[in-house]
Amino acid sequence: MLWLLGLGLTIASLAAPPRPALQRYEAVEPHMGTLVRITVFAPGERAATGAFRAAFDRIRTLDTLLSDYRPDSELRQVARNAVGRPVRVSADLFAVVAASQDLAHATGGAFDITQGPVIRLWREARRTGRVPDPAALQEAASRSGFRKLHVHAARRTVTFDMAGMALDVGAIGKGYAATEAIEVLRRLGIRSALVAVSGDLAFSDAPPGQRGWRIGVLPDDTAAGNLPAVLELTNAAVSTSGNTEQHLDVAGRRYSHIVDPSSAMGLAGDIRVTVIARHGLDADGLDTAVSVLGAARGLALIESRPGTAAVVVQRSSDGTTVQPSSRFRALAAGERSTKP
Repeated sequence: MLWLLGLGLTIASLAAPPRPALQRYEAVEPHMGTLVRITVFAPGERAATGAFRAAFDRIRTLDTLLSDYRPDSELRQVARNAVGRPVRVSADLFAVVAASQDLAHATGGAFDITQGPVIRLWREARRTGRVPDPAALQEAASRSGFRKLHVHAARRTVTFDMAGMALDVGAIGKGYAATEAIEVLRRLGIRSALVAVSGDLAFSDAPPGQRGWRIGVLPDDTAAGNLPAVLELTNAAVSTSGNTEQHLDVAGRRYSHIVDPSSAMGLAGDIRVTVIARHGLDADGLDTAVSVLGAARGLALIESRPGTAAVVVQRSSDGTTVQPSSRFRALAAGERSTKP
């Protein structure tokens, strides 16, 4: 009987209909102050619709926790409640804050999510078209500084040294959300997907029949030699920062939305940084850190982090320079691994 049963199962499996071919589906929703675009390859519209809903819901939840714009967000509440005393926070908020503090220490404060008071002044400056008042910047900077923020991993707590501090995780939160959405899709059985949250991308296995997702990593006019404008990548995250979309132009000078914590000023140089990493939490934070540090120190930071690649494009009156990390050169040369 056992032999016959096994034979029956074998015959049934051989006769089973083939799995339906995966089809491409795409959806867009507004979240985190931008448009979020998700692409999935699924066996049918019903599976794709369910996957979209779960991924967008995850991003929406993260926005309620991490938003600097929502007065009721956990990010805003903890700044009010954790002054001088440790406050336990959600796993998501702690993951972002802890990673941010690690990067702040690694860069000597070039990356600093406590710059919220300063960033708000520059946000208003872009609205009014005027550079912030120096005295106001100095006062805001006095309420900033990563050494005034403390995290306790075992207790999952956050503590602020003084009142009036404010966190802004805009330079790392979107990357985290993109990868978290990919994980939701993976758990639902969607193996090939891409999530784009503005300039932050996260993606899993390659689309059917392809070697990888075709990801733009350089402006077309800067691609040269063995550094193509597009790479084929899988199971990674890519984040790009620059002053193209968010900036303030005053008296012939352009100030980026990225603030240098050491001066409380928006970056004035024309620098574009693209980082490839295994997780959006890393890629998103590092592109900002490299922008502040500059090409030489920034690429040294990238080289110190396994599985991370970057390319820096700088434009000036003397021309354009393109500086890749060693791992970026390897990817451009055709070493397409599942992880950077």
